[in-house]
Amino acid sequence: MRILAAGDHFVLPDLLRTALREELGTAAEPGGTVEIGELTLPWPHEPFGPVGDVHEASGTEDQMIAALEGAALCVTQMAPFTERVFAACPDLRMVAVSRGGPVNVDLTAATRHGVAVSFAPGRNAPAAAEFAIGLMLTAMRRIPTADAELKRGVWRGDFYAYDEAGTELDGATVGLVGYGAIGRIVARVLRAFGAHVLVADPYTDPVAARADGVEPVALDQLLTRSSVVSLHARLTPQTHHLIDAEKLALLPAGAVLVNSARGGLLDYAPLPDLLRSGRIGALALDVYDIEPPPADWQLHTVPNVVTAPHLAGATRQTAHRAAAITAAEAGRFVRGEKLAHPANPEVQEAARP
Repeated sequence: MRILAAGDHFVLPDLLRTALREELGTAAEPGGTVEIGELTLPWPHEPFGPVGDVHEASGTEDQMIAALEGAALCVTQMAPFTERVFAACPDLRMVAVSRGGPVNVDLTAATRHGVAVSFAPGRNAPAAAEFAIGLMLTAMRRIPTADAELKRGVWRGDFYAYDEAGTELDGATVGLVGYGAIGRIVARVLRAFGAHVLVADPYTDPVAARADGVEPVALDQLLTRSSVVSLHARLTPQTHHLIDAEKLALLPAGAVLVNSARGGLLDYAPLPDLLRSGRIGALALDVYDIEPPPADWQLHTVPNVVTAPHLAGATRQTAHRAAAITAAEAGRFVRGEKLAHPANPEVQEAARP
């Protein structure tokens, strides 16, 4: 069997190869029954984007078709798996994607061609949760602004004035929109700070949420009551612009808004005016409606905005977890076991006797 480890400059091909060897044992050693090929895709040195009929992919269809020759299985993070790729690779039987969702795979085409697809939920949850907390603190306490001013020779002692002073997480009401793997870690850290945590997530068991020490509420109530709001929902057609102008108007004056989940969850158009007027006190972003934001993006020149270039999941531990989760799924498939995280379970079910 031939397996392609299609890594990039974050989830390195060598990490994937090492994880596969640990999972498959002697079969993946030199001379064994499993041959592991490698391909290095250009992300993040080159931004991901649409490739063929998929979104957020890296590399080209031609590159993948050539690299997949004779491969029955591929482990990857960003490789584009389009209708054209599946049609050109009849030996392919499984794609293990090391991301929270297989957005770089045309699932309809994969299913039609009998290719099982898996993904890696939670692989960046600790990293993304820590980053969200960091964004909250930097926005609430103006850390980036104070740093930049000091480096240009300006001592912002005026930030100690009452009207300019920041606020604390201790005693604050913080609302989390989405309560999955990342949201649960964020809530645990916030409670350690002394915050009261509200969560809005239609898929969360209210009894389980209360057992975690958080208060489940409807979205509108969360927005009305929270002095800090952090987004952690998945982006779907139903959650696109979940926080729009109407929802933003519910926030208390001076609230802090954090988005480190997906740019499409938030309508960015109303934000410049809301920040200039003080209706929103601070905004912290790691994701955008257009990535990267253009040079003339309005929020570049608006006060009290903290920005980062989509880095929430960027830890070495995330890369190792991603490789381990995908390798484990590859091992299950090779052994004929049920996948733990199938994206199209009907393929495996159809293949069973």
